[in-house]
Order: sequence, then structure tokens, then C-alpha cells
Amino acid sequence: MRRVPDEAIWSRIREEAASDAQREPALASFLYTVVLSHERLEDALSFILASKLGSPTVTALTLRDLVDAALASDPGMGLAIRADLQAVVTRDPACRGYSMPLLYFKGFHALEAYRAAHYYWTTDRQALALYLQSRISEVFAVDIHPGARIGKGILFDHATSVVIGETAVVDDDFSMLHEVTLGGTGKHGGDRHPKIRRGVMIGAGAKVLGNVVIGEGAKIGAGSVVLQDVPAHSTVVGVPARRVGNPAHAFPALEMDQTIERGTGPDSQECD
Repeated sequence: MRRVPDEAIWSRIREEAASDAQREPALASFLYTVVLSHERLEDALSFILASKLGSPTVTALTLRDLVDAALASDPGMGLAIRADLQAVVTRDPACRGYSMPLLYFKGFHALEAYRAAHYYWTTDRQALALYLQSRISEVFAVDIHPGARIGKGILFDHATSVVIGETAVVDDDFSMLHEVTLGGTGKHGGDRHPKIRRGVMIGAGAKVLGNVVIGEGAKIGAGSVVLQDVPAHSTVVGVPARRVGNPAHAFPALEMDQTIERGTGPDSQECD
């Protein structure tokens, strides 16, 4: 679909919601409640996240106030939300509009809820951040430690069983599919999780373990286990992962091509 500027995203979402409400009257009340009754994208998102993450002990009303406070205190969150929406719309072939990820994609929901948890982690409210992490994991089956640092323009496609550890760093323009782990290699503490540079794509089921660096524009094939650094603009596959070539595109995350290019680099070379 045609991309719109960031400043036009909310208008496009409202147009899509109004059109869907007219074509599907059974959803009209739902779409009015979650989209059309709100003035800003941030308001709709906080309502949706709070509705999903609320519980009998910490209500949706309380959670919405907390998400709203985080959004108001950190303007960078609003920029990241829009960049993440653009990532989904431009990279996921199943996405047919800007309203779809906002309304229905749990990878987007989990990522934006993490951003609120991360805000509270960095403002010395760690108990609250850990509570949010727990609820995000329970509701969305996505377990992101609030201490992890994640950039903008991020796509978690499907997202079920994604795990990201406390000291992981993910730069901008990153894409990955379900069942990916960015984890540690044991019980030692300290800086122990992967550092993912810009433009990286990680296929479904891949595990990246330890304080390793995945270079800019690298591609990790589905099901791979990465235990060592991956050079920039390299394609790696296997258990353990070996370099088999180079991606066809400078930033594989933007193209989402899951095929593996062979013969364009040193075959069967362990990553080091």
C-alpha cells in the first residue's frame, strides 16, 4: 500500500476505521471506542494497550494513566510509534492499512507496551516496569526485559515466543519473526546479551546468544543459532551459524526477503 507521511498517519487510521465501520456494522461500536472517539494516535494506543493489559488487581484505567504519563514525558515514544507503524505497513505483506497493526497486531502492541515499561525502568520505577513486562509476556507471549534498549522502525512479525534480554541493544530499522531469542549463554550477570546493529533481519526461530555483535545489514536465517559476532552485511545460517554469503540488499530488514543467498561470500565459514 502507499505510504503516507508520519503526520498523516492518524488521519489515515481514522479514515480506515470509519470505512470499516460502515462496511461492517458489527464492528462499528468497537471501532468508535478504540479509534474514532480519540483525538490522537497516542490516546487510541494507550486505550488499546490498557484494555489488553488490565487485570482485576491493576485496572485498565490505572494502566492507561501510566501509559499516558510515559507518552507525555518522553516525546521520543511518539516518534518511535509512528516509525514502527511505518515499518509494519511497508514490510509486512499481510498488512493492508495503518489501522491493522494498531488494532490487531500483537507484535506492534507488545513493542509499544515495552516502550512504556522501558520508560519506567529508566526513571527508577523498576517494580512497575517489571510488572508491565510480566503482563506483556502473559497477554502477548512476548517477553522483553524493560532494561533492553530498542530503537525505532521495528517490525516484530507475528512475534509469538519472542524473548529479548536485559542488556540487549537493538538499533533502528530492525525486523524479526516469531520465536526469536536475543538471550544470554548462562547464569552470569553483567552485559550478557546481543547487540543488533541497524538494518538486521532475523528469521523465525533463530537464537542469538551472548554478548555478540550482529553487524549492520546482516541477515540471520530461520532456525539458526548464533554464538559469535556476525560481520556487517553477511548472511549466516545453521547450527552453529556459518557465513554463507551476503544479503542482496544493504538492509535486509527493509526487504524481508527470507530466502538465503549462497555463493556471494565465503561458504561454510564459521562466524568470528
